[in-house]
Amino acid sequence: MVLGTPGSGSGTARESLAERAKGGLLFMGGFVILLYVIELVNTVMQHSLNGTFGLRPRNINGVLDILTFPLLHANLGHLLSNTLPLIIFGFLVFLAGVRIFLTALAFSWLGSGTVVWLIGGGGVTVGASGLVFGFFAFLLVRGFFNRSWWQILLSVVLFMAYGSILFGVLPTVMGFVSWQAHLGGALGGIAAAVLLRPKRGIAA
Repeated sequence: MVLGTPGSGSGTARESLAERAKGGLLFMGGFVILLYVIELVNTVMQHSLNGTFGLRPRNINGVLDILTFPLLHANLGHLLSNTLPLIIFGFLVFLAGVRIFLTALAFSWLGSGTVVWLIGGGGVTVGASGLVFGFFAFLLVRGFFNRSWWQILLSVVLFMAYGSILFGVLPTVMGFVSWQAHLGGALGGIAAAVLLRPKRGIAA
């Protein structure tokens, strides 16, 4: 039997959290840099990539565009508006672990794209805002599924700071805002939280 030194468990936990924080910053930073590189190329090409890889609702030939449309933006201002919340929410989800982050990312990505493809309006949809809403929704509800008081506290703080963005899931008369992408991303984030909730044993 090997006995650890006092406090070694908490020290390991702190190291693990620090590693996840570093990984989260590197991943989200790299992802956002990729978005800006794509936007630069897209700008040089007069945003012709949007017409090719943007998501066209109910177009059977455009189903695979679900995989590409969050990587594109209408213009630099559009990307700038998504940058900070994407980094903040993505980083906070990453702190829970790589598996949880990738699950939340996949569900947010696919949920956003699927809802846009099914009920999106006319025109082409681009932008990472569906991922923003997916991460945000995941962070808001996971504490209740996990029965974690600190996660619930975090959700309350996030709701107080960013709760107003939830109006973005409602139908809007502003044609340049894809509420369908926001709604699909949020539903995907909630679905990921449900899937990742701790499994409770069944009493005999």
